[in-house]
Amino acid sequence: MHLGYPSGVDPADGMDALETEGPRMSENDRETPARAEPHGTHSEPAPSEGDDDLLAIYLNDHLTGATAGVDLFERAAEARKDDDHGGGTLARLSGEIEEDRDDLLRIMAGLDVPVRRSQAALGWLAEKAGRLKPNGHLLTRSPLSDVLEAEAMLLGVQGKAACWRTLRALSATDPRLDTARLDRLLDRAERQTAALEEIRAEVSARTFVNSAAE
Repeated sequence: MHLGYPSGVDPADGMDALETEGPRMSENDRETPARAEPHGTHSEPAPSEGDDDLLAIYLNDHLTGATAGVDLFERAAEARKDDDHGGGTLARLSGEIEEDRDDLLRIMAGLDVPVRRSQAALGWLAEKAGRLKPNGHLLTRSPLSDVLEAEAMLLGVQGKAACWRTLRALSATDPRLDTARLDRLLDRAERQTAALEEIRAEVSARTFVNSAAE
């Protein structure tokens, strides 16, 4: 079965982006199994394999969303770079979202969670495919594009904040998780949420009020 992609989108680009952007783990780091402790050595009990698998799936799911989010914010910032209402804010947020994705990669590396590149690439492809969402215009942006993007960005940041809260709770029993870093990421997510809600409210009012007046 042939899968179609938006014009100009090569699925291999999503894989390449993961190799060229952000912190990376070596193949040895990803594949080396944990070593057995010598007989008689006492150590802290390790999480069960099932728990590790669930955490790996969970974090890779969020990495998939983060990968899509980086492209979404970059596209929205570029589209509104000359907009006095939110253009500068989106440019700043775009950089922060990329930094957040890099922080997630660092956290995963610290937890020895391998990056599932094929899954993360799906996030990249999903963002490209999302550009085909009906917005009233087939080939160009419409005022509705700003509304849909603002809502998608807001939901993405709220989901990311939930991930930070989950990891913050786990840090109570897992010393590999830096509580100060997670507190900083949570504070930033809250500021991002507030900024995006202002943008969402502004573009919604501008779009629908102007539409009703015409």
